[in-house]
Amino acid sequence: MNDARHAEQSGGVRAALKLAYSGGFALDVALDLPGRGVTALFGPSGCGKTTVLRALAGLERAAGQVRMAGETWQDDALGTFLPTHRRELGYVFQEPSLFAHLDVRRNLAYGWRRIPAAQRRVQQDQAVELLGIAHLMDRMPQRLSGGERQRVAIARALLASPRLLLMDEPLAAVDAARKAEILPYLERLHDELAIPVVYVSHALDEVARLADHLVLMEAGRVVASGALVPTLARLELAHQQLDEAGTVVEATLSGHDAAYGLSRITFPGGSMWVGAATAGPGTRVRARVLARDVSITLQAAEGTSILNVLPARVQAMRDEGSDRVLVQLRLGDGDAGTLLLARITRRSRDQLALAAGQQVWAQVKGVALMRS
Repeated sequence: MNDARHAEQSGGVRAALKLAYSGGFALDVALDLPGRGVTALFGPSGCGKTTVLRALAGLERAAGQVRMAGETWQDDALGTFLPTHRRELGYVFQEPSLFAHLDVRRNLAYGWRRIPAAQRRVQQDQAVELLGIAHLMDRMPQRLSGGERQRVAIARALLASPRLLLMDEPLAAVDAARKAEILPYLERLHDELAIPVVYVSHALDEVARLADHLVLMEAGRVVASGALVPTLARLELAHQQLDEAGTVVEATLSGHDAAYGLSRITFPGGSMWVGAATAGPGTRVRARVLARDVSITLQAAEGTSILNVLPARVQAMRDEGSDRVLVQLRLGDGDAGTLLLARITRRSRDQLALAAGQQVWAQVKGVALMRS
């Protein structure tokens, strides 16, 4: 079964959209998105991410086709265009658009009451519990913090009982503390609801933490689309992430060292020490390793402060300008080992005489536990 047909049958999105602006920007994208989990639209500001989201919602009139789980929302060849209110979706904007004259309880009830009881996929108490807003129900929007307002806005979008949830940089307007407050709730939505999410962001840390599928955009075009972990590890794409280039490691917590405040994670091809995790052994976790935090040696180092030194094999290399090289490594001895990226100097590459297929050791200075 091809990916597009699978996306439709499993509740996903298939779209082909074109839109040209007088200033010279043109959007031309084809999307086949899965029907479960979080799909991140990632790319630099101005690449067209929000335009895609608005076109999926029917808020922007692009030319082409949009199908959701086999239902046609737009097909210009057939003269079909459903207005936004007839598309079963929820939309979360950068700035929470709550009704200022209604308290939180009535903000939530506004859309929920318009959904027939038999069609309600999310109940009020479920949304309130998922977003942790029970203590806010009697407050007016002006008495909420930025993080609280956004959590209420997400709950209200969920209570529209959407088949698709669209989120346009929902953390862009909050500070780092509020962002840290909201992210765990977004993880809960991912883990506990079956509603597919299309999540727009230009922050790679959010994408690495939340997404299952990645669509990388540049200048109005899709340059890559696929499962998050292998897509992030592709050399021809990593240079677009600049200093944030790296990989995501799907792993299992295998133990804790309480005396040193560390936990150990295990994955195909090896294991690593990370900062202390609260979950118990056997829990599935996600970690992020930046390319700048990985160095390469020809022998296992001794007497080093680096805790994570793993056997690896050079898969491929890509020059980055005149001074740097990006190296793709596969951990362990087999072909199923986890991929890492290492950013080193060209001088180091030449001094080590690195070549594809060569056995080396990867020294990992830093590992960020993204989800535990």
